[in-house]
Amino acid sequence: MRFANEALNSMSAEEILGLQETRLRRQLRYCYDRSEFYRRKFAAAGTHPDEIKTLAEFRALPIFMTKRDERLSQQESLERFGHPFGMHLCVGLDEIELTSTTSGTTGTPTFTYTFSRRELNGPVADLWAFMFRYAGVKPGDRVLFGYALGVYATSMLLWGIRRLGAIPIDVDVRGGADAILQFAELTRPVAAALTPSLAEYLIHRAPQSIGREVGSLGLGSVLLCGEPGAGIPEVKRRLESAYRARVYDFWAPGGLGFGLACDADEYHGLHCYAPDYNLYQDDLIDPSTQKPIEVVDGAVGEAVHTSLDRDASPVIRYAYGDIVQVFTGECPACGFRGKRLKFVGRSDDMLIVKGTNFYPAALRDLVSRFIPRVTGELRVVLEVEPPRVIPPLKVKLEYGAGVEPRELPDLAREVVGECRHRLKVSPEIIWVPPGTFERSLRKTSLVERAYA
Repeated sequence: MRFANEALNSMSAEEILGLQETRLRRQLRYCYDRSEFYRRKFAAAGTHPDEIKTLAEFRALPIFMTKRDERLSQQESLERFGHPFGMHLCVGLDEIELTSTTSGTTGTPTFTYTFSRRELNGPVADLWAFMFRYAGVKPGDRVLFGYALGVYATSMLLWGIRRLGAIPIDVDVRGGADAILQFAELTRPVAAALTPSLAEYLIHRAPQSIGREVGSLGLGSVLLCGEPGAGIPEVKRRLESAYRARVYDFWAPGGLGFGLACDADEYHGLHCYAPDYNLYQDDLIDPSTQKPIEVVDGAVGEAVHTSLDRDASPVIRYAYGDIVQVFTGECPACGFRGKRLKFVGRSDDMLIVKGTNFYPAALRDLVSRFIPRVTGELRVVLEVEPPRVIPPLKVKLEYGAGVEPRELPDLAREVVGECRHRLKVSPEIIWVPPGTFERSLRKTSLVERAYA
């Protein structure tokens, strides 16, 4: 894999940093000139955009935005100007080409995915086209798009598919799995963009819906986003075997930064192929203190987003909530020279068990190592409001088909031992039969809130 901007591929790390800092200075001044929200933030920080020259100086600034700040900004613009796009909007309403929202699973949806004509039909379309091209999609090919349409975040992918000259088969996931499978059979797509939950559900549904396995659909690649999946080795292997296709992990949280797993048997993280678009791979903080963390190989922290080429809704030092591990060396599989990220969890999902920070997504990754003795489906049971957990941490876990009841105590000891070793937590395993948890077509929560 290479950087999407071809010019970066012949630059040194120092030259790329120089380009980032040039774009950063321009973006900061742009936001200051066009947004009352950002003028207030700079004033509160006791500085002015013209005083920021380097990335190191920039990272010394406080966090400017969180989800709460974004929602308050939206509420203020709604009350004052009659629109929900926030006081940080930097263009006129007549310049907006697309607006779409987050899922709203942690509160009121935010219009983070708001783009001008220039950016949606320029860098955003180009960066998505790069991803689909890497996954083997060519002009004239069909791409099965299995996300929710309308005012939802993933709609922006359609601009990239079209930019490439491919044809999106955009079947709204709310229409159900049968419609998705029937249109896949009818249109013969070469690639599919899905959530991991939907990709797994289609495996089970296809024989009843279309009378054959998903592997017969002829897909060459399956691109997954929205929740942990392709980054879990056992899940990746299971999906690739079922679909007879290459499975890729991708993301673009908030439409702010872009990442894609390379074409390798082993998973080596999300390759940050657009460092000239966002600084999230170069800016980490401690999620508890919000203090900067040095970005070195293996560092873990909350990724902080700062736009470098946004018009409509640029963000500055936005702590979006994704906890990641950064890798700074070349990818051992493809030789990619940029930074790579592995998703650890969400800061708003973090639990504290006997003083240890614990993320349900990390548990799912660990549990998947025990497939097929377990299905991989689980729920962390919370009996009091998070983040603190009264020990022991209770986990409902589906055992695999064919596992005898007499085998479960030993299997539980193995799982708990791995959790103690890798996650520093010793959960109480509550076994449930396979198929206990409903398979969702969209994002699947790993938490069961018994206290609610």
